[in-house]
Amino acid sequence: MPTVPSLRSPSTKVGRLVYFGRMLDKIRLHAAGQLPPEFVANLGESTPRMFDARCCRFLGIDYSDLVKRTLAGGSDDEILSWAHASGTPRSDEDCAIWNAYMSKLGWRDEVSERLKMRLTEYGLAGRGIETFFDLIEADEGRPFGGGTG
Repeated sequence: MPTVPSLRSPSTKVGRLVYFGRMLDKIRLHAAGQLPPEFVANLGESTPRMFDARCCRFLGIDYSDLVKRTLAGGSDDEILSWAHASGTPRSDEDCAIWNAYMSKLGWRDEVSERLKMRLTEYGLAGRGIETFFDLIEADEGRPFGGGTG
């Protein structure tokens, strides 16, 4: 995948949540015509196992509503506050579980085989990548955790 300088790490938190800020970055970049085509297929809720869809389900919001709210402006924290107010209320514990789940996705779970396939496809097999967050970091040239066990 191409590197997109203004696309943050999935591990970077906005408020209490990992990944949310990356999703906002993708929304903004797509609206500006700056999101590479390889990323466009994974936008939104059309594929339930993709991160955007998982995040929207966790928050209890529709992706199309999030796009409208994001493009209306405001800080990431303001948009997250809107999502919490508009969707399913989440406790600190819910958010901690979300963060742990997302950061370990691909490690000994239902998508491990898909991760192995992507590692081969991206030419990154054998590099100690154990999760999809690790894959994203390595693919985009950032250091990654190198292990979850």
